[in-house]
This record gives sequence, C-alpha cells and structure tokens, in this order.
Amino acid sequence: MKIQNAIETKLAEAFEAQILAVENESHKHSVPPNSETHFKVTLVSPDFQGQMKVKRHQAIYQILSDELAGEVHALALHLYTPEEWQATGQAAPDSPNCMGGSKKDPAMAARTAQGDH
Repeated sequence: MKIQNAIETKLAEAFEAQILAVENESHKHSVPPNSETHFKVTLVSPDFQGQMKVKRHQAIYQILSDELAGEVHALALHLYTPEEWQATGQAAPDSPNCMGGSKKDPAMAARTAQGDH
C-alpha cells in the first residue's frame, strides 16, 4: 500500500478535501497479486470551484507526477466541488470492468500469473 498511501497523502496535503477516497483497483486487472497499478480517486473539494474538468485533472497529474511516471498505469479521477457532489447523489460512478488486455494473450497471461508482468 506504499503507492496508495503516497497518493492519499499528497492529495490530502494539496487540497482542502471534504471527501478523499483512493481505491486500489489493481486486483480487477491483469497484474500480479498485490500490485498498485490501477487507482480510482474520488475527491470533493471547494478548491475545484470555477475550474473546468481538464484543469482539475491537470492539477492532480502534476501533484502525482512521480507516481504516474512510475508504477501507476491507470488513474480514474472523479473530482467534484461540494455542490457538484450533492448533485450526484454523493456517489462516484463505478469503474468499468477490465476489457481483458493481456488475459486474451496466452503468453502474457502466463507471464502475469508468474509475476513477470
């Protein structure tokens, strides 16, 4: 949980978070057990007031640049102002199911099962 903890810490320090949830969704993908490669972030903050979605995402990418340059392969971002969060019914959308990726490639699936991926 080293990478997940780093993501949580950096975002908590950078934003006035009313809600911050970082979920490791790696187990839903073709990666070795205990991987930290796929994350879902739900962040509700008044800091996003007046910002378009792209600006919000760019701010997150900048803060997490080390993680994104390293082992993090996918980062689903759900970023809201408190008012937007209320309008959603206070729930971020579920992440889509993995489309298979290397599961469809027998050679890659074998390497993944052995922890070589």
